[in-house]
Amino acid sequence: MKAVRAKVTTGGRLSLPVDLRKKYGLVRGGEVMIEDAGDAIVLRTLDQVVTQAREISRRLVAGHSGASVDDFLIERARESDAG
Repeated sequence: MKAVRAKVTTGGRLSLPVDLRKKYGLVRGGEVMIEDAGDAIVLRTLDQVVTQAREISRRLVAGHSGASVDDFLIERARESDAG
């Protein structure tokens, strides 16, 4: 992992180097999630957080019939049609 030095201003602002902004799709700015990992501060793009959540969700519902969001929506549509 490449370390890059950056400065946090007294107002709490942090400027990310342009090469990192380009790499992670933040050239025009954007939101990031900041995580206190106990011994480190971790920045993740919202896309990274969503991707990670989807992976966790897939692992949790793997092998459980009817546990996906799609299954839930199908069941709600059936109930709506029946009701």
